[in-house]
Amino acid sequence: MNIDRLKAVFMGCPDFAVPSLRALAGACDVVAVVTQPDRPCGRGCKVQEPPVKIAARELGLPVLQPKTMRRKSVRLELTALGADLFVVAAFGHILRPRMLAVPPMGCVNVHASLLPRLRGAAPITWAVARGEQESGITIMQMDAGMDTGDMLLQERTALRPDETAGSLHDRLAAMGGPLLIRALEGLLDGTVMPQAQDHDLATEAPMLCKGDGEVDFERTGQQVDQWVRGMTPWPGAFTKLDGDLLKLFSSRAAGAGRGRPGEVLDCDDRGLLVACGEGAVWLGELQLAGRKRMPARALVAGRPIPAGTILGHG
Repeated sequence: MNIDRLKAVFMGCPDFAVPSLRALAGACDVVAVVTQPDRPCGRGCKVQEPPVKIAARELGLPVLQPKTMRRKSVRLELTALGADLFVVAAFGHILRPRMLAVPPMGCVNVHASLLPRLRGAAPITWAVARGEQESGITIMQMDAGMDTGDMLLQERTALRPDETAGSLHDRLAAMGGPLLIRALEGLLDGTVMPQAQDHDLATEAPMLCKGDGEVDFERTGQQVDQWVRGMTPWPGAFTKLDGDLLKLFSSRAAGAGRGRPGEVLDCDDRGLLVACGEGAVWLGELQLAGRKRMPARALVAGRPIPAGTILGHG
């Protein structure tokens, strides 16, 4: 079968999934797009459509928004579409074995890590926060496990010294679409063969919550720098300044710094220099509650943070 004769259902939700949807729609017959329901978001709780829904509408594709994928009625509706394959990218729903068995060619996932490393919901964030040297995209066949299925293709990319989860997200999202099409073409013509993962090498990338962004200055300066960049833009890195929330948007490890973990040592154009369990870290852009995000030096001009101040207490 040529790829242009393939009938596929696409399942995804956030911005990360949009390039894969566009690539798939340009290569084969996408008979439906399944995404999350519209939900209230932001301070005003305004109802927003998932990015994948917006892209599907632009492409003229039918959209389904079930509240759950566990209902028999949803499975029967998808079965009736007669798709050869389901393609999943950052969908946010777990597909049970009965759903995975619906399409004759199974289900293929666009995963944002180099499997078997970083299986789970937040591989991009954890790649940066843990100081991984590289990341990438894995196109894999789905099974009942969490990202445990056979791999079809991988593409690697080195992490940059100033990489944030946001910048890595954008690069990996752009890589996903072309790699997906290459994998599907190879699967159809027999040039790509599924390869089992080495489960002994597996690591986890669990889901995050808002509180996970808090910085622990007992860690090394390098680890704190990685944590700040990994939590940017979400859930957002933060610490406490005299009991007030202090958001952290940029950082850079400093080679030396003597003081108690969390102790402010200096402030100049490079940022706020803070001692860590080993070494120190420069905190570049900061934001106090009710104020604008700004360089550290501008912030301390209006809200002094003298040397000796301990961050993270109170």
